[in-house]
Amino acid sequence: MAGLKEIRTRIASVKTTRQVTSAMKMVSAAKLKKAQDAILQIRPYADKLHQILVSMSSSLENTDDSIFTKTITPEKVLIVLITSNRGLCGGFNTNITKKAIELVNVKYKHQFDIGNVEFLCIGKQGERQLKHREINTGANKNDIYDAITFSNVTEIALEIMNGFAERKYDRVELVYNQFKNAAVQVQICEQFLPVEIHEEESHSNFHDFIYEPSKENLIKELIPRSLKIQFYKALLDSYAAEHGARMTAMHQATDNATALLGDFTLQYNKARQATITNEILEIVSGAEALKG
Repeated sequence: MAGLKEIRTRIASVKTTRQVTSAMKMVSAAKLKKAQDAILQIRPYADKLHQILVSMSSSLENTDDSIFTKTITPEKVLIVLITSNRGLCGGFNTNITKKAIELVNVKYKHQFDIGNVEFLCIGKQGERQLKHREINTGANKNDIYDAITFSNVTEIALEIMNGFAERKYDRVELVYNQFKNAAVQVQICEQFLPVEIHEEESHSNFHDFIYEPSKENLIKELIPRSLKIQFYKALLDSYAAEHGARMTAMHQATDNATALLGDFTLQYNKARQATITNEILEIVSGAEALKG
């Protein structure tokens, strides 16, 4: 059995750890509330904008007039991997990185083998895990977490859109954690470019309106706007999911520290009781020896 001093050191260490994890849990809970409000506010707007775009596109004879809707066999692929800059959030970063690697192995194996798959990492943790797996990463946008504003996110979205327009990439995929609730994140692989307009969506959302200016001009204006909103929503989703995952992980860590503290306290009391018992036995034995 460990000595009393060693057990006291362990108890002090666990108490300190519990204080840290409890504080981190409260900080993440406060940030989660703000991030959750932001994503819940933008989702209806993004969904409605997409619905309008689909409804208008449904009656056009050719939706390939826009550079962002032209679909070709992808030779060069860009995968935007959205993770976090900090760890201590359970499997948040590991799970989404595995999802990105699975996407490459299943959907873009040929492009990856010939070196035509590029990663754009948003978050230091995803970049670190890809490098650990010896996967080359291009530029990163880790500093976006200093200020997640629509204008800052739009700059990244425009850079990607311009790269697609200049044929640097034939396809762009977003891989991120979608926020469901504080304890659940859904790993999402979402095609960002070219814009997909599904036939079944077109028919179900079709309405015969009179448009001014023309539908073609409106769609050319709406597609870039919709892409910016979609990218912003993905960042907000991941940011909210990160704080939910960290809050849950720190809550579990605090509970584990509390349970461990109870075990160490019990172990300390038993060791202390054994020490006292031994001391009493030594005194009694000494007294009996003196009588003899």
